[in-house]
Amino acid sequence: MVTSSPLPDAWFTRDLPVLRAIARLVDGPEHGGSPYVLGAVVPASGLPKAEVVAAAKALASAGYIEPLTNHAGDIVRITAISAEARRLAGLWPTPQGEWDRLLDQLTARAENAPTDVERARWQAFADAARAVGPDAGALLMQSLVGGYVPRAR
Repeated sequence: MVTSSPLPDAWFTRDLPVLRAIARLVDGPEHGGSPYVLGAVVPASGLPKAEVVAAAKALASAGYIEPLTNHAGDIVRITAISAEARRLAGLWPTPQGEWDRLLDQLTARAENAPTDVERARWQAFADAARAVGPDAGALLMQSLVGGYVPRAR
């Protein structure tokens, strides 16, 4: 029987928590860049082993993790994660995340400015940034995060 309803979410409920657990293990200094046994990811993720195995397969097929497999093709170790996986897990910045951080900083500076003149300047800056909007703001932050600033014409 064929149904037209979408499949249940696997990204937010399974794959992303497993990716974050892997990223914590990969990024932790106590591991020193060693490959991680998939069994270490199970307790770090808080998910059952079968779900971690399914997530690892999905993450590997998407290129987010570099797995080592045994002769049967089962993932037994994870040797690395991609740059995009680092961004998705929150280890590296994203343009949208940096834009949100900028807006938070501008708001905090406006609220905590020592004088009315400084408060008004920071508030005007925050208002202007919000007026630019999140799409254009993320493009600006993409230039800054990526180290590329377009030349003036």
